[in-house]
Amino acid sequence: MAAGGVDQSKIRPEFEDLLPVMANKLGGEGLIRELCNGFQVLMDKERGVITQESLKRNSALMGLQDLTDDQLASMVREGDLDGDGALNQMEFCVLMFRLSPELMQESRLWLEEALEEELLHSGF
Repeated sequence: MAAGGVDQSKIRPEFEDLLPVMANKLGGEGLIRELCNGFQVLMDKERGVITQESLKRNSALMGLQDLTDDQLASMVREGDLDGDGALNQMEFCVLMFRLSPELMQESRLWLEEALEEELLHSGF
């Protein structure tokens, strides 16, 4: 289990395989666009953030209806970087990447490639 966080094996392990497939199919920009769409579906429309309540209310739309209240609360806590008890769009996207170890590894490779490319074009 991640420090202070979610036992990822209990958050539908097959979900972890979906993001890399989406990234390969949609590319980086397409994946971010889809994550933003997912955020819009799950968020509390009045507050503009994802709360445990809005996550529970809208989770079936994302195939997460089998998660318990404790798992939903853990997801919000795990992603809540600013400590306000909710997930803004950036926190949600970061959480989705963190829940997908394969995608995290691919992201590191993309970053390394981008840095190498930038260094080559900069004359280093």
